[in-house]
Amino acid sequence: MTTDAPLPSPGREIETLDALTPEQADAVLALLVEAAGTDGRQAVSEQGRLQLRGGHRDGVRHFLLTVNGELAGYAQLEDTDPVEAPAAELVVAPAHRGRGHGRALGAALLAATGKRLRVWAHGGKSAARHLAQVLGLSLFRELRQLRRPLSDLDIAEPVLPPGVTVRTFVPGQDDAAWLTVNSASFAHHPEQGSLTQRDLDDRKAEPWFDPKGFFLAERDGEIIGFHWTKVHAEDELGEVYVVGIRPDAQGGGLGKALTAIGLRYLASRGLPTAMLYVDADNPAALSVYERMGFATHELDLMYRTES
Repeated sequence: MTTDAPLPSPGREIETLDALTPEQADAVLALLVEAAGTDGRQAVSEQGRLQLRGGHRDGVRHFLLTVNGELAGYAQLEDTDPVEAPAAELVVAPAHRGRGHGRALGAALLAATGKRLRVWAHGGKSAARHLAQVLGLSLFRELRQLRRPLSDLDIAEPVLPPGVTVRTFVPGQDDAAWLTVNSASFAHHPEQGSLTQRDLDDRKAEPWFDPKGFFLAERDGEIIGFHWTKVHAEDELGEVYVVGIRPDAQGGGLGKALTAIGLRYLASRGLPTAMLYVDADNPAALSVYERMGFATHELDLMYRTES
């Protein structure tokens, strides 16, 4: 394992914080926008970006790397999973790359976690893969982004199981019931299954949130499944944001029907393309989506320490 300390850099400092001020959050978001313009995608996930604001959040720490007082890099560490190692995301400003700052942030993350760490490399770019190798991390998880065109949508008419109806989400009224079903549907998925009311409120406050694209399947007055869609207006992309089925309602074709309902809705918005994320080690889901016309567009890779 190669985890030697990074070479010192004049003027470099790393500050670790439990919460960011609004000014610090704005600076990090500006850095992320600049980096995304160079890299073609965000270095920090939606959840990570939401966690920049709103003060302290249990288990979340922020690492600000400055060079002579100028913000040159950022890392976020989330230690909320009771089983898995803490998970991190990091980024270095394009103008400051190639000077060991990514390695310095990685070393700080390893030190903060006792060398028990998982790190995302969104897009799986070669520089990120090299940094993971330098830090002594091994490939652990592959998340695929799939896409398909929405023009001339050739998906069959959705067929709902007997006794099931579909309506749209009502903010405030459906929050608690949806959170319960989401938790049950994703008990095996620590990121999605652990969403709280605060996490839901964060998303409801985002400009993209639209309950008209948030579909709930009910049987006997109870929510048993859902398809939450998301529109990325600037990129003209519609996203299958999350599809969940309560465990006792799985296996009856409800997931496929809800997916089709959401895709038809996104197509009705005039969006040319749909996207979604699925783990590479979920062949059943991959097969379903590939049969619905989706193909792999790019990869997100997660690396972890051996211990």
